[in-house]
Amino acid sequence: MVTQTEFTLPAMSRGCHLVTHHILQQLPSPLPESGLLNLFVKHTSCGLSINENADPDVRTDMSQILNHLIPENQSYYDHTLEGPDDMPAHAKSTIVGTSINIPISKHRLNLGTWQGIYLCEFRNYGGPRHIVATIIS
Repeated sequence: MVTQTEFTLPAMSRGCHLVTHHILQQLPSPLPESGLLNLFVKHTSCGLSINENADPDVRTDMSQILNHLIPENQSYYDHTLEGPDDMPAHAKSTIVGTSINIPISKHRLNLGTWQGIYLCEFRNYGGPRHIVATIIS
């Protein structure tokens, strides 16, 4: 069986944000006994990731690493009409990815003890982000 829902995450500042609780609030309850959750963000300037959920320094470090790898205001960027953060946001989105899969076991997301779902916002003013959640059970 496949179920699908679409929802919007509120606008967040630039950076990596732990959004596991936001996601769980939007999913049907109870989750199936077993299955797979696919989350897809419908934007080209942010991404979804699974990473450390305990120490907030990881979120800051991830943002700094991505900003170091893909800096703004490079002379070789042609796509610059939407601001200096736009083209780097597209490149970061490609590297991080726009979807993740999480197993569902015993009616719960089967994340590791220290894993959480991140929305990685790469724009200074990205706005609300639209997510499609598909559950296959």
